Amino acid sequence: MKTFMGSQNKNIGNLFLITALVLFMASVVFGFLSSLIYRYPEFLKESIGLSGLRPMHVTASIFWILLAATGAIYRSLETITKQNNHRFLQLLHWALWLIALAGIYYSYFTGNFGGREYWEYPPVFALLIGLAWTLFLILFILRLKSLKKWPVYVWMWLTGILYFLYIFIENYLWMLPYFRESFVKDMVIQWKAAGSIVGAYNMLVYGTAFYVMERISKQANTGFNNWAFALFFLSFFNMLFNWGHHLYLVPTNPTIHYVGYIVSMTEWVFFIKIIYNWKKQVTEAEAWVHYFPYRFLLASNFWLFFNLTLALFMSIPVINLYMHGTHFITAHAMGTTIGINTMILLAAVFYFLLPEKENHHSPWLKFGFWGIQVSLFIFLIALMTMGIIKSFWFFEEPQAPFAEMMERTVGWILVFIISGISMMFSFLAIGVKVLTGLLTKTVSLK
Repeated sequence: MKTFMGSQNKNIGNLFLITALVLFMASVVFGFLSSLIYRYPEFLKESIGLSGLRPMHVTASIFWILLAATGAIYRSLETITKQNNHRFLQLLHWALWLIALAGIYYSYFTGNFGGREYWEYPPVFALLIGLAWTLFLILFILRLKSLKKWPVYVWMWLTGILYFLYIFIENYLWMLPYFRESFVKDMVIQWKAAGSIVGAYNMLVYGTAFYVMERISKQANTGFNNWAFALFFLSFFNMLFNWGHHLYLVPTNPTIHYVGYIVSMTEWVFFIKIIYNWKKQVTEAEAWVHYFPYRFLLASNFWLFFNLTLALFMSIPVINLYMHGTHFITAHAMGTTIGINTMILLAAVFYFLLPEKENHHSPWLKFGFWGIQVSLFIFLIALMTMGIIKSFWFFEEPQAPFAEMMERTVGWILVFIISGISMMFSFLAIGVKVLTGLLTKTVSLK
């Protein structure tokens, strides 16, 4: 018998991609259950409740991005360097993540939190994640020693790995009394870390996108394209400074606000241009061979433009003042996470795990792909409208009761839930099809 785990273990990247896909499906389910509580506040109130479901959803979403990017990087490195050594250290890297995940979700289910926003699990598990990430950095450098000329995606991966480790440590400075006992210092560092870490994600995800684009088009210059390196340097600059737009409401030096405003989201303009140029290079045959990776990358381009428009408005201080703390910000965050990062990473999942051409005709995959795009658009419109309604309520004179404001959003909450259900089933159709496709491909009884 050829076992599933044995076949996937040929490259540690496959194990990371499969683990990430399971987390991705979990995040969709947790997110759907959380959305029901907006309309039915008593739902699961006596067990998990929104206070438990929200961190479960957020943690699964963040780790889906990190582990999927890690898996894609491992798979890419094997092709680039023609090496697959340090097997024990790679398995240790994966095992550390599994132990951390098991501990984190056990803590959530037992009501043991203790962390901060986006990282609400007990801080002890951050040690395991930090150790796993440090090991990843070491393995990455060891694998690249034989590579003389680095394409842009290698630079992006290295920068993203280093910067994530730095920001991850900074994110836990609140544990030191010097920072925790000063409200302004504590708030600035927390919001700065939350904004900056997105830059690290972008480096990992954009690098993965460039690698997959290069392999689809078979254009070796994609990794050495001037536009690509321009995006890298702009993204690096943004990674260091674009967090300033998260601090408009904090009494810090105004220069931070101005710099954050100027550089906020500008790398998306370059990325849209690069994907547009790449699309013109891809032949019809190449687009057919890589059917779903190609389409998910094009979908990410649409959502890049959508979120760029949203982000430019949000970066205007007076609009940011109205929208901060509303579902409008949630729409921006989910549009970025789902529309950009998830589309790119699903392209990588299909490219690395399920590249067979016969999948082109799968009605489940086509339903999943188009269901995601339509549902996500309606979902974001509902969130944005709910945010606008709440922002007007904030500044009403006299202000109506909170319950009355919620009544104004009832119709949009229903749209939000229905589109969320549609998006959940669309994503699950994709995830289940990929996992069952892997089982069919790798498990054979003799």
